[in-house]
Amino acid sequence: MKDSIIAEAKTKANIEAERLLTSARETINNEKLTAITELKNQVATLSLEIAEKILKEELSSKDKQKALITSLLADVQLN
Repeated sequence: MKDSIIAEAKTKANIEAERLLTSARETINNEKLTAITELKNQVATLSLEIAEKILKEELSSKDKQKALITSLLADVQLN
């Protein structure tokens, strides 16, 4: 009787341990995916900010703006 109670308790403990491990793995994976998504969003935001600064610098004068427009119009006419 005693041995069967101990065996049953061990079985229940093993089942509970496996459940906890599975839950922990799922939580870790979800947090990892969340972190990756957040990092991708930050990279995209930084990329846009950098592009904006470059464009502002490149188009800082009227001459540069006219040159860009002329170049774009030439590309459109070729296509």
